[in-house]
Amino acid sequence: MKKSICFVVFLSLLFSFPSYAHSIKTLRVTATAYNSVRAQTNHQPNLTAWGVRLKPGMKAVAISRDLLHKGLKKGSRIKIQGLTGEYTVLDKMHRRWRNKIDIYMGNDVKAARKWGKRTVTIQILN
Repeated sequence: MKKSICFVVFLSLLFSFPSYAHSIKTLRVTATAYNSVRAQTNHQPNLTAWGVRLKPGMKAVAISRDLLHKGLKKGSRIKIQGLTGEYTVLDKMHRRWRNKIDIYMGNDVKAARKWGKRTVTIQILN
């Protein structure tokens, strides 16, 4: 009798806690990189479409607008396959782009060119 009660308690505890393994959503996207230079943006290269001021060294990304419907939003934190640390969604791209992120690389044009264009998996952390 005691074993069955313990088993029932175990099962109820198991299913009462949130499953963090299932709460992390992943997406496969095209990833490019961009910089805060006028040649790549406009006359305000440090200002995002959401009005956030970017500074070199920030771990930020711009997202294509279709990703807004897949769980990403301003302030979302993500991990990007092939890069260390967490990145924050702080910019959105022109409507013409689909299933794409653009990784902010400050003023380091050489690093952005080295990154190029890749298909990566991202994890949405919140």
